[in-house]
Amino acid sequence: MSNKLLRAEIKQTSTGLSAQQVQNQPEKPGKKILKTLENRVFTNGPAPENPKRIALLGSTGSIGTQTLEVVRQHPGFFRVEVLTAQNQADLLIEQALEFKPNIVVIGNEGLYDTVNQALAKTDTKVFAGSGSIADAAECGTVDTVVTALLGYAGLKPTLRAIRAGKNIALANKETLVAGGSIVCRAARENRVAITPIDSEHSAIFQCLAGEYANPVEKIFLTGSGGPFRGKQREELQTVGPQQALKHPTWQMGRKISIDSATLMNKGLEMIEARWLFGIPPQDIEILIHPESIIHSMVSFRDGSVKAQLGLPDMKLPIQYALSYPQRWDLDVPRLDLARIGSLHFEKADTGTFRCLPLAYQAMEKGGNMPCILNAANEIAVEAFLEERIPFLRIADLIENTMAKVAFIASPGMEDIEHSDAESRRICREMLP
Repeated sequence: MSNKLLRAEIKQTSTGLSAQQVQNQPEKPGKKILKTLENRVFTNGPAPENPKRIALLGSTGSIGTQTLEVVRQHPGFFRVEVLTAQNQADLLIEQALEFKPNIVVIGNEGLYDTVNQALAKTDTKVFAGSGSIADAAECGTVDTVVTALLGYAGLKPTLRAIRAGKNIALANKETLVAGGSIVCRAARENRVAITPIDSEHSAIFQCLAGEYANPVEKIFLTGSGGPFRGKQREELQTVGPQQALKHPTWQMGRKISIDSATLMNKGLEMIEARWLFGIPPQDIEILIHPESIIHSMVSFRDGSVKAQLGLPDMKLPIQYALSYPQRWDLDVPRLDLARIGSLHFEKADTGTFRCLPLAYQAMEKGGNMPCILNAANEIAVEAFLEERIPFLRIADLIENTMAKVAFIASPGMEDIEHSDAESRRICREMLP
């Protein structure tokens, strides 16, 4: 189905007209319902009369499938209105048959017939293409959009959802890395809440509860150090994708696993934290913590430090983003500190893992530089996974791309789009 028909379907819930009828109606001005944190609250007792209606963008990925696990644990508390995926048609079909969403979008247009035929006997409407994913983020029957898309592809749908007045549960850090100033300005203008799903940012969010009037001295973003913690550069000369994908504590997708191995994931998280919490770059510190029990910490001006602890399981921050400010029951293993015995911390090795200082540099310079960093990283990681470049070449490609793409101090959305495309082009030209 066309994007035009999808936009018409999105309007249908408020007009009562069919999709075809809506296309012929003139646009009517109207007031958006401004959502606040207060009307996000549900109790964890009997299911509410009006369950929270969610759009899950990226439902077949790691965060997407775990979000649906949370939904399963709380029957009646959620209504899944929209599911989207890029290529995993079979899993998307399976999810659609179980959760019966209003709209399903498959990003790969070549898979439209497969999905459409499988759901032909259901009431679910099927669309295809990246434009339709962005359109679906505005769906009128949705309260909260869970953004679990991979990479830069999450920026446009998230921005569209914000401008449509939808609250955001954000698992796509690249949205704020590439377009932080634009996204945050849109959220303020539309009074939209952005609640983090990344475990580190959820931890900071939880540590800041009740502290909003108290100045923050420093944020400590923790990380396991990845599969190559303690290795020297000469030891990483010949490592391949299979070694880099073996994360010591978390089960994650391929791209984020490589980012963890290079420590770029920590770099992207720094930039995300800078926008989410309004913290100056110099007040954000990376701390390697191999046990992955303390997910982040916040230091206040009186010397007090608050930390959020828990076993490494993404269902906890996912659920908290959807249930905030309440805490619901969750069937996950409990933390036993006596069994763990001790926790360890160390400084990040920025000499061996050069992606991290490159991210610091991009964050401090601002403008479109984080967008350039992110675009080059996506191309370089893809090339490494395809075994076209060695592991240490990833940082080289990013650094060279940052040096070649024109810097823009105050970019608009068109500037961001151009910077992303130009960075990808330049980075690809340097590939073998």
